[in-house]
Amino acid sequence: MLELRRNPAPAANPENAAAAPAVAPKVGFVSLGCPKALVDSEQILTQLRAEGYQTAKSYAGADLVIVNTCGFIDAAVQESLDAIGEALAENGKVIVTGCLGAKKDASGEDIITKVHPKVLAVTGPHAMTEVMESVHLHLPKPHDPFVDLVPDHGVKLTPKHYAYLKISEGCNHRCSFCIIPSMRGDLVSRPIHEVLVEAENLFKAGVKELLVISQDTSAYGVDVKFRTGFWNGRPIKTHMTQLTEALGQLARQYDAWVRMHYVYPYPHVDQVIPLMGDGHVLPYLDIPMQHAHPDVLKRMKRPASGEKNLDRILAWRKMNPDLTIRSTFIAGFPGETEAEFEYLLDFLREAQIDRLGCFAYSPVEGATANELANPVPEEVREERRARVMLLQEEISAKRLQAKVGKTLRVLVDEVGPREAIGRSAADAPEIDGVVHIKRPLGQGKGKLVVGQFADVVITKADAHDLWATPV
Repeated sequence: MLELRRNPAPAANPENAAAAPAVAPKVGFVSLGCPKALVDSEQILTQLRAEGYQTAKSYAGADLVIVNTCGFIDAAVQESLDAIGEALAENGKVIVTGCLGAKKDASGEDIITKVHPKVLAVTGPHAMTEVMESVHLHLPKPHDPFVDLVPDHGVKLTPKHYAYLKISEGCNHRCSFCIIPSMRGDLVSRPIHEVLVEAENLFKAGVKELLVISQDTSAYGVDVKFRTGFWNGRPIKTHMTQLTEALGQLARQYDAWVRMHYVYPYPHVDQVIPLMGDGHVLPYLDIPMQHAHPDVLKRMKRPASGEKNLDRILAWRKMNPDLTIRSTFIAGFPGETEAEFEYLLDFLREAQIDRLGCFAYSPVEGATANELANPVPEEVREERRARVMLLQEEISAKRLQAKVGKTLRVLVDEVGPREAIGRSAADAPEIDGVVHIKRPLGQGKGKLVVGQFADVVITKADAHDLWATPV
């Protein structure tokens, strides 16, 4: 989450006001939500910079504030409404965008304007044009924008050494617990040449890890019937497999990583596993399974059954024993019986998921799951979530312990006086574990550098993280 400071800007000197040169208008930005929303924020900030606007680091230093919201679950809705309220209180001129902007309450009224009627404008997600129109209306753009001041890779909110690459918008699934399609619409895949140009620009700018994101990465190109595009003069299909292969070739040129997120376990994902063998397309799949029992998945309206998921995971691990699988699950979905929950626990014991997040089911306004019979009491939902996480700690500790004594390549995120923090191929930023790297006394300066790779030997593990020393 990108936040603005409340620190007041220095007071202007009225005696020098007449002589002061024209200052480019400043826009503050607050970005909430998932990596897909973060990419939306980066696109808006890039356009602002291209048009000559500056970004402000405090509310008081901003002529206007944009808040990019999340509206998926109740906690995210409240966080977004609180952020809007703070921006209004601290600055007064606020434009709102993002998923919450597309959300209505039970009576069909706009949630944001009902709570905060003083906002200047409200748009939904992925609405850069509409946001810029509102900015122009309330804060006219500078007369002489310097587009050459904007780097080819645009403005990024992540550290310089990793970046998110969004390959599509929207989703064709209608999962009963999810309202994303009502806010972001159906699947719209970006042209493959456009995706690859952005990827290459990011690598040229020094990005060492590219995280591929969408609502459904496996469905990339379905909406355009896997249309053939062109990249570097050769034909290439708008398809997950060919995209992954091309990204891997680019990553190899720049000695970088590609990490795949939000991958549904469709059969064609089998073709991606062999591409994960050279250390550039990482042996890592982020698969949002949500549950394992066929009846629960049916009530969720998920596109795959639990038995097929397990068979596919076991087959993938035979193809690549180093494969890391991350997933998320929901405990206490409406109608979930104790037997169905125990089935999920058995699935986890057999699947041995490496990285796992579990959420107690939370009713989302507008989701069809709210109409399902036999809702699970909140205390049972929470108790089941805790049981999943307790089991996962055992699984994770065992799988991480098996890495002790091995040499791993890590990407360094932080360097301190006594230790550095890095991530291995099994660790996505912010959601997975880290590798704590001890810095030996007398080691030459610059040995461990933020944004660079290092080989380390694993010396210790717990249920979440690893400890290591440089080779």
